[in-house]
Amino acid sequence: MLTDLPGGELELVGRITVASNATFLATIGDARVVYKPVAGEKPLWDFPDGTLADRELAAYLVSEAFGWDVVPVTCLRDGPLGPGMVQLWQEPDPEQDPVDVVPAHAVPPEGWRAVFEGIDDDDQPLTLIHEDSPALRRMAVFDVVVNNADRKGGHILPTQQGHRYGVDHGVSFHVEHKLRTVLWGWQGDGLDPDEIAGVERVRTALDGYLGQRLTELLSDDELAALATRCDRLLGRATFPGPRGQMPAFPWPFF
Repeated sequence: MLTDLPGGELELVGRITVASNATFLATIGDARVVYKPVAGEKPLWDFPDGTLADRELAAYLVSEAFGWDVVPVTCLRDGPLGPGMVQLWQEPDPEQDPVDVVPAHAVPPEGWRAVFEGIDDDDQPLTLIHEDSPALRRMAVFDVVVNNADRKGGHILPTQQGHRYGVDHGVSFHVEHKLRTVLWGWQGDGLDPDEIAGVERVRTALDGYLGQRLTELLSDDELAALATRCDRLLGRATFPGPRGQMPAFPWPFF
C-alpha cells in the first residue's frame, strides 16, 4: 500500500478539529487517509519549524524496521494545501479502550497496569490504567526508541481485529529526553526476547538503509541520539521510568 499512497489525486473530505495542527480526512482513490500539511503546523518552542511531517514519516520508517506494524502506512506528498504527511486511515473500534480512567476501587485485578492515581472534581480517587498486552508493550518500546513526547491514550487506535496502531508522532526524535506517555505500566520490567530483537533490528538498520533514509528527515544530532537510545535500551534490557525535568505524562491524557 505504501507505493499506492504517493500517487493519485488527494481529495479533502473534512477537517479533524480535535487535532492541534491542521489535520484533514482525505481520500486517494478508494483509500481514506489523514493529511497534515506542513503549512498547518503550529510553531513549537522546542522543535524546529516545519519538521513535524518529516518526523511522522521517520516514525513510520522506524516502525517498519521494528517489524511490528505500530505506525500505519505513511508518506510525504503534495496535496491541496501543499506538501505534508499522508497516512493510511485506521478505523478504531469504539468498543475497546486500551487506556482508561476508572475509580480506584475498580481497577481490574488482571490484564491491566495502573500508572497514575488522582482525584476527580468530587475528590473521589481515580486511576489511569492501560492494557497489559504484547501489542502495547511493543508500542511502549517503540516510544522509548523514538523519544515520543506525546503518547496520549487517544493516539492509540484499537482495531476490531485486535491490533493497536500508534499515531501522531510529530513531536518525536528530539535530542533531549522528552518521553511523555500514558504507557508507564512496565517500568523496571525486563524486555522479552522479541522486544530485544526488535530494538536490535532497528539499531542494525540505522547503520544501513534506515540511517540513510532518515538523514533526509532528521538532523545528524537527532540520528546520533536515536542510536544512543537503542544502545541504552539494549544495554539495560528493561523498560525505563520517568526521569529528568520533563513531565512524565502528556496532558490531557486522551
